[in-house]
Amino acid sequence: MKIALLGYGRMGKAIEQIALQKGHEIVLKVDTNTKIYDITLADVAIDFSIPSVAFTNISNCLNSNVPVVSGTTGWLNKFEEATSLCKRKKGGFIYASNFSLGVNIFFELNEYLAKMMRNLSQYQISIEEIHHTKKLDEPSGTSITLAEGIIKHTTKNNWALNVTNNNSEIPIIAKRIPAVPGTHSINYASTIDTINIKHTAHNRDGFALGAVTAAEWLIGKTGVFTMKDVLGLK
Repeated sequence: MKIALLGYGRMGKAIEQIALQKGHEIVLKVDTNTKIYDITLADVAIDFSIPSVAFTNISNCLNSNVPVVSGTTGWLNKFEEATSLCKRKKGGFIYASNFSLGVNIFFELNEYLAKMMRNLSQYQISIEEIHHTKKLDEPSGTSITLAEGIIKHTTKNNWALNVTNNNSEIPIIAKRIPAVPGTHSINYASTIDTINIKHTAHNRDGFALGAVTAAEWLIGKTGVFTMKDVLGLK
């Protein structure tokens, strides 16, 4: 499989190593200094760029009939445009706020717990995330996905960053610490006890493996997909 890496930072380099270990070829490495490139050299593109260029990268792939996997967060105000373009062009597109296989299992566990807790109003819900200091978006896309999973199954109708708990919003506490790949915790706290589930990433290899797995799965498929499709969780 010939892969284009759109974004060649820490994640791009981690994806490169995993892809090469699995016998794939990296035919393009696009970063902020790359002005002209031919995306059609690739069988599939993996986008881990920055929010300001992600939509342009994805559109270029779909317009060129190259399936694209994106893990860039912070650009989702244009997500509907991207999915509409994918459908018009009969392309292949996967977006995930987090490609870690473990995190995607954690997403499912989060929703299952929310269903069980929906009628227990004595518990206050909160989300805490810890990331490295170079992470650009706050809260993380992973935290937003977790919050949306809770909102689907409870009376909460929104999330709010770094605020105290209230009846309608889920507080997300975002912390930035050097050299932390990512930790996300869901807390249900009452005066009697606390229920907590947590996912801790030890390095970036899990995110990279999930992105390459998604790219492998996407080849030859048409439509807009998620990691639930890749993992057979639907």
